[in-house]
Amino acid sequence: MAKTEDLRAKSDDQLSVELGDLKREAFNLRFQAATNQLERPARIKEVRRDIARIKTLQGERARAAK
Repeated sequence: MAKTEDLRAKSDDQLSVELGDLKREAFNLRFQAATNQLERPARIKEVRRDIARIKTLQGERARAAK
């Protein structure tokens, strides 16, 4: 999967920044969904999976550092 390999190439700081951006986007998408202004409902699923990928990678790195 290309997305996962792209994430693995990033530093911990870059992952943290991207995670913050994705969480902000997820919040905005939920808000749009609640007000019926969402153009691409599938984007919610994509963002949630990207967040999970980053958190998984951060967990792997934390366990490897011990």
